[in-house]
Amino acid sequence: MSAMSDSLDETHTSGSLGEKAAIFRGARGSGNVVEPAFIPLRSPLQPPNAAVSTLFKGNRKGREVDDTQMGPVPNPFPELLPSTVSLVSECLLPWTKTSATQVIKVYSEDNTSRAVEVPSDITARDICQLFILKTHCIDDHSWTLFEQIPHLGIERTIEDHESVMEVQSGWGMDSHCCLYFRKNYAKYEFFKKPLDFFPEHMVSISSETNGIMNHSQLIQTFLSSSSCPEIHGYLHAKEHGRKSWKKFYFVLRRSGLYFSNKGTSKEPRHLQFIAEFSDSDVYTLLSAKKVYGAPTDHGFCVKASKSNSARDLKLLCADDEQTRTCWVTAMRLFKNGMQLYQNFIQPYQKQKSSPMRSISENSLVAMDFSGHKSRVIENPSEALSVAVEEGLSWRRKSCHRLSSHGSPSASQSSMSNIAIHVAQPWFHSKLSRDEAQKLITQQGLIDGVFLVRDSQSNPRTFVLSLCHTQKIKHFQIVPVEENSELFYSLDDGHTRFTDLLQLVEFYQLNRGVLPCKLKHHCARITL
Repeated sequence: MSAMSDSLDETHTSGSLGEKAAIFRGARGSGNVVEPAFIPLRSPLQPPNAAVSTLFKGNRKGREVDDTQMGPVPNPFPELLPSTVSLVSECLLPWTKTSATQVIKVYSEDNTSRAVEVPSDITARDICQLFILKTHCIDDHSWTLFEQIPHLGIERTIEDHESVMEVQSGWGMDSHCCLYFRKNYAKYEFFKKPLDFFPEHMVSISSETNGIMNHSQLIQTFLSSSSCPEIHGYLHAKEHGRKSWKKFYFVLRRSGLYFSNKGTSKEPRHLQFIAEFSDSDVYTLLSAKKVYGAPTDHGFCVKASKSNSARDLKLLCADDEQTRTCWVTAMRLFKNGMQLYQNFIQPYQKQKSSPMRSISENSLVAMDFSGHKSRVIENPSEALSVAVEEGLSWRRKSCHRLSSHGSPSASQSSMSNIAIHVAQPWFHSKLSRDEAQKLITQQGLIDGVFLVRDSQSNPRTFVLSLCHTQKIKHFQIVPVEENSELFYSLDDGHTRFTDLLQLVEFYQLNRGVLPCKLKHHCARITL
């Protein structure tokens, strides 16, 4: 990974996907090689296209090049460069033997982009690790590479093991598809809490379990090739050539997706084949109602890997988000099987074998200076509680310094509070209720995903939007004024905080009146 990152030639770009960086030649995403403005030295006997010929393989619109069929390039100056020198040149220039590279553009959460040169065999996980290093992010295993197809209004999670170049090879010459690097907290959450993702009424299990299945058994049935669970239930489907949507009973099996033309019958003569997943992927619809006239906004579709036409999409729509999550997750599992589980456990296996801790970090210890003699705190839980208390104490002192200029008043305290929380990554200022729900849904419907925003109904208050049991709930943060001092509270003044940062820090450690603790903040992204 380090060798790869050292060889990267990085360029920052911005603007729409249709723009081309001035220093690059070629069309983005077309399968053509995007070359830097400078031309590196190469061996005179090396074919000019040999290093990049593999980039065209698998591109249905690009011309496939086979260097095995290309004849040797004649030496125009045999007297200056004899044939034996070619061997020396190959020894002196080992980089001519490296794999082909290509420049790709990746968008981040704030819609800014970065172009990097990467090997042709790079995977989605490699891209995420590269951008974690370059943007100095904390690697909490939730960073994900997304494929977005704007002209179809769809996007999907690119699985960690997938080749990014193979994904791009199916985009076509004139498409404005793009890659996004952002959080997806729910990417592997179904391995931790499968029963939350697969409701009992939607899953049919084998008779061997007698209708009773725990977490591990449920996941094993999806990963095992011998057992075959079924996902079933009603979905809205868009009929081909019509604008109307109709409700059918669908059945998802390892062999593919079917719908019944006679109620809830699962007899073979009543099941109509819709799609299989060996050469297809499942996408979510970004604006199901607006773009496709769906009855709800919980739309998804099945798209063939090599097709970019809206006519080829199998458009579906669920009545609620939990139902859509169940179908999409099951399709991912049926398509990738055990590989998905390997993607899930791989980061944790690397952590156990080689923990990423620096020498300076290992040399730090927790100390207690409260007594006559200092002592090292051996108990990890005690060290954590001391660190939290020290942080809260520092926060209180900071708030006191900010509000102590002049006479203490509610207005001064309010101004200091605004200066504190407005720069926090979980604060989203003027965000509507619908936009907050869309943002949380986009970054993963798992317990503890949250954000704080301004209240639209009351300009003096704030709202905490929190996800719990795949539902988004909104809690009003009410300002409480007492003795010319301003506090914030979620429980009508019983628990008070000097600012929003202190409030969030408290509920990250304590559930309090909330249904769950605050775990994952929603980063700012362009909706």
